[in-house]
Amino acid sequence: MCGRYASFREDQALADEFAIATVADDVRLLPPSWNVAPTDGVRMVVERADRETGEITRQLRVARWGLVPSWAKDPSIGARMINARVETLTDKPAFARPFATRRALLPADGYYEWRKPAPDAARTRKQPYFLHPADGSLVALAGLYEFWKDPTKDDDDPAHWLVSATVITRPATPELAFVHDRQPLMLPRERWDAWLDPAVDAAGARALLDVEPPRLEPTPVRPLVNAVANDGPELLVPDPDPMPLPD
Repeated sequence: MCGRYASFREDQALADEFAIATVADDVRLLPPSWNVAPTDGVRMVVERADRETGEITRQLRVARWGLVPSWAKDPSIGARMINARVETLTDKPAFARPFATRRALLPADGYYEWRKPAPDAARTRKQPYFLHPADGSLVALAGLYEFWKDPTKDDDDPAHWLVSATVITRPATPELAFVHDRQPLMLPRERWDAWLDPAVDAAGARALLDVEPPRLEPTPVRPLVNAVANDGPELLVPDPDPMPLPD
């Protein structure tokens, strides 16, 4: 799964990287984060119709991490839907509908995963890793988003609609499987346009996900990242005494 990630690039850097036409006002209020956690606000790249012109434009917007289906009774279900497995995207009603027309890219500088100790190991705590491109480049996590209408709020309330998102995951590559058996699905630049295009149907979108992931460097980090209250570049400092690598 993908339960934490880092996204600390400046908004303008993301706008340049993804050729963004419109940056939503609430994006500018969202601070950079080295410890993005479920139910946090996250930045996502989408292509939607402009409210004034109706023209499809590429936008940088904010969503809550943890997809809340449109039919949900309340938003609490989103905490259990932070990830969508690529193998079952079209089988799960909560994901099949947005997969057809509401796809997103979630910019990230890397993500965290926790490696379990061996059953016979003297050390019992899990080892956190920060998995990231070795060259410091950005990655684009494939995601879905959805709208949920809050029945407790008036129609003119700005919070009447909740926008939420999920990260698509895939089996981990052999090089990373020693950390965890799953990893977020990352799309290369040449597939961004088609993935975001709402005119591409579910079949076309599914074909885009059959892609080799970028090479990632698994860096063991200190347990500071375990607490969601901790946030800052110090979370990326390598662990001076990491769990030994498997034989």
